[in-house]
Amino acid sequence: MKKISVEQFDNEFKANSSAQCLDVREPAEYAQTRLENFILCSLSGLSEKSVASFDKSKTTYLLCRSGNRACQAAERLERMNFSDVRVIEGGLGAWESAGKKVIRGTSKVWALERQARFAAGFLVLLGIVLAMTMHPGWVILSAFVAAGLLFSAVTDTCGMAMVLARMPWNRSER
Repeated sequence: MKKISVEQFDNEFKANSSAQCLDVREPAEYAQTRLENFILCSLSGLSEKSVASFDKSKTTYLLCRSGNRACQAAERLERMNFSDVRVIEGGLGAWESAGKKVIRGTSKVWALERQARFAAGFLVLLGIVLAMTMHPGWVILSAFVAAGLLFSAVTDTCGMAMVLARMPWNRSER
């Protein structure tokens, strides 16, 4: 796996427009904001079957929101014998920060990371309120979420986001 900047991608793709460009975010995120020439191939659905139509010998560029999911997808693709996988560092956030063109959809679904932060905050607050009004044992809910957030930071994965990615509102098609 090779990490490249937004500018490097822009220059490389202009020189090699036959390369494959995959967006590994979830369908609802893709429907909200996407890049021209990028095909949706969500990390949660990434498998031999989902990439069967792609040429494993071609340069394959990967994009997600910040770069983390693209790195995970790159590792999977390399295990599937893709020979030249490149991750766009900083993902869609870096692309937009560089002032590059995006295609905006009409989807009102929040980005997966925002949904996870909302759910974590809601569950912590719920645990505190229930502990204060119903039974002190409810504080365990807040502790469980806090432990999950710590685990998420240490491993750079998010179990809550993985669960949220499978929710119906995040499975909408383009």
